[in-house]
Amino acid sequence: MKYILSLLMVFLIVYAFMPFFKKFALKIGFVDQPTERKKHKEPIPLIGGVVLFLGFLCGYLILIRPINQKFISILAASFLILFIGLVDDWYKTHGKEFSVWPRLFIQILSAIMVYSSGIVFYGFTNPFTQQYIVLPAFMQFILTILWVLGVTTVINWSDGMDGLAGSLTAIAASTLFVVALAKGQNDSALLAVVVVGAVLGFLRYNRHPAQVFMGDSGANFLGFVLGVIALDGAFKQATFVSILIPVLALGVPIFDNLFVVTRRFLNGQPIYKADAGQIHHRLLSSGLNPKQVVTFISLISVCLSLMSIIILLLKI
Repeated sequence: MKYILSLLMVFLIVYAFMPFFKKFALKIGFVDQPTERKKHKEPIPLIGGVVLFLGFLCGYLILIRPINQKFISILAASFLILFIGLVDDWYKTHGKEFSVWPRLFIQILSAIMVYSSGIVFYGFTNPFTQQYIVLPAFMQFILTILWVLGVTTVINWSDGMDGLAGSLTAIAASTLFVVALAKGQNDSALLAVVVVGAVLGFLRYNRHPAQVFMGDSGANFLGFVLGVIALDGAFKQATFVSILIPVLALGVPIFDNLFVVTRRFLNGQPIYKADAGQIHHRLLSSGLNPKQVVTFISLISVCLSLMSIIILLLKI
């Protein structure tokens, strides 16, 4: 009941505040303008990330305890991710491109803040000897930073169609909630519930045809928090095989974007240059409509998430 009430609280906060922020964004011109590459015909507010963070903030401050370094680090780092994303979105509303380097610097800094608070990929349990293998400190640092950066990036790159990034986030966060619950990790479970509630409230306005976009601010923020939840929950005391649990929970954006990055690299294209190579673009060009594409990809994500839960239940 505690988790259900927490989810409803955050859902209602995002659901109730979105219309006000939507009007405000239209008033100040903080909107995504139609272009040849984009399908919408009217300017769409880019304010969704702010309302997602507002719902997350309220749920986080009310539900998560104790207030310690980890608590403060997650909150401060999440705000930095949101802020740099808003700067990027602001540039886009003016038809400009924001340099990738300030974004990357802030994302790395935020990941280091999380690492410094004790949210670290320490190692894994050998499934044959049950011995816990602690990785060298430099490997712990590198893998922690790469994981957080990677999940942040793949969720952001998946935000290319109405409701897609939100749906993938809701499925992944729900899976991480089940994992945390099974492991008795109350804080990680509550954090996952907060994310699910915020995203469900947002999807009411982001499903096709979208009334609001989450922008880079929202997509980067959601990816960052998902990465933190996995590190603080699913990766703790994981066996070598059960490391696959969070990877499968985020399987669609991870595998799709690994394919995209590899293809761009082999073709000599800039890795961060947007194109129409992701799965949702390919499915759309095959003849499916946006709702069918999101449904199809979401079903794949659900299947991968169920596989991760099976691995959890098998305790391998």
